[in-house]
Amino acid sequence: MYKKILVALENSNADQTLLPHVTELAKLHRSDLLLVHVADGFVARNYNQLNLIESDEMKEDRVYLENAASKLRSAGLSVDTYLALGDPAEGILKAADERHCDLIAMTAHGHRLLGDLLFGSTINEVRHRAQVPVLLVRVGK
Repeated sequence: MYKKILVALENSNADQTLLPHVTELAKLHRSDLLLVHVADGFVARNYNQLNLIESDEMKEDRVYLENAASKLRSAGLSVDTYLALGDPAEGILKAADERHCDLIAMTAHGHRLLGDLLFGSTINEVRHRAQVPVLLVRVGK
């Protein structure tokens, strides 16, 4: 059913809640995984326009993605990585479309009211604009 699953990683502890779910789902459906992180610091948001060099944040994000991919590959999964730059929701949606993903998996933090305004915009935008199903896994305490 799911040939390619985009896994939106935050480069935080929240990813440890999401990865077991997508690992089992990928094994069940023999899915390929695309691990995506969107670097959204100043350099990342202006990288192409200002012809900047890669920031330490971007370098660390690449290492993080490769380490996560390595662990999943050792479990027998087919995994690719992609570091998007700029707005997180845009990066996730564009990667899902360009890489022909048929499921987007991401974490939800369970913010309410003000927290949703400050932190929930990525999930809201992705779930409203995605052309494929979105799996939200609530971050454990």
